[in-house]
Amino acid sequence: MGLLTDRIAIVTGGAQGLGAAISRRLAHEGAHVVIADVKIEAAEALAQAIADETDRQARAAVVNVTDEAQVQRLVDETVATFGRVDIVVANAGIVRSGPVDEIPLAEWKTVIDVNLTGYFLTAKHAARVMKPLQRGVIVQINSKSGKKGSSRNSAYAASKFGGIGLTQSIALELAEHGIRVNSVCPGNLLDSPLWMNELYGQYAKRWGITEEEVRQRYIDQVPMKRGCTYEDVTNVVVFLASDQSSYMTGQAINVTGGQEMR
Repeated sequence: MGLLTDRIAIVTGGAQGLGAAISRRLAHEGAHVVIADVKIEAAEALAQAIADETDRQARAAVVNVTDEAQVQRLVDETVATFGRVDIVVANAGIVRSGPVDEIPLAEWKTVIDVNLTGYFLTAKHAARVMKPLQRGVIVQINSKSGKKGSSRNSAYAASKFGGIGLTQSIALELAEHGIRVNSVCPGNLLDSPLWMNELYGQYAKRWGITEEEVRQRYIDQVPMKRGCTYEDVTNVVVFLASDQSSYMTGQAINVTGGQEMR
C-alpha cells in the first residue's frame, strides 16, 4: 500500500491543522492511526473521515499531553488495541507570543509544558513500550524557531530549542534499542488556520500594514519565495517514519525553503 503498511502510529495534536494532515497522510501510507487531541469531537470526525477514505483503522483519543496519566493511558490503550506502537509523532504544540518584558509567567509555563514537557512525556511512554520490541520511531514536530531565535516569541523558541536537545539526547539513549528519534523543523505554514485566522490579523495590527502585506513580508524572507505546506512537512515525516531513513537518528530536519540552513 505504501511506505508504512500496517504500522501502528500515534499522532498527538492530531485532530486539526498540521496534525490532521499528518494523521491522514500516515493512513494513506498504510498505517493504522490513533489521533490524540484535547478536541475529541474533531479527532472523532477525522478518524471517521480516514476510515471512509482508506481501509485503515483510525481511533480517536482525548489526551492532554501535559498530563502523564493521560499520555500513559493513550499508549497502553493503543498497545491493548493493536498489540504494539511502531510510530509516535509528537505534534501537539501551542504558541504564545509577546515581548519578553511583558509575557506573563503563566503563559511562558504553559508553552513550555505543552511543547517541551508534553514531548518528553510522549517520548517517555513511547520508549517504554518500544524498548521491549527493540524497534520504533519517534518524530517530533519542531520549528525553524528551534534553530534560530524568534523576536517576541521567546517562550516558543525556548521550548523548540529544548525539543531539539531532547531529540538528540534520547536518540543517543535509545539507539541501542533500535529506536530512532528525529525532529522536523517546518517553516511558516502561511496557508494554515493559525496564520489565516490569527497571525495575519495580529501582525497587521502590530505593524500597521494590511494582511496581504504581512503575507508578502514573510514570503520575501524565504529563498524559494513561498510558504511551507502541509505536504512539504508530511513528506519528511513519512520518510523519517519509514525504513528509508533507517540510518538516521538525532536529526532536526529543516523544511524551510532555504530560510534556515543549520
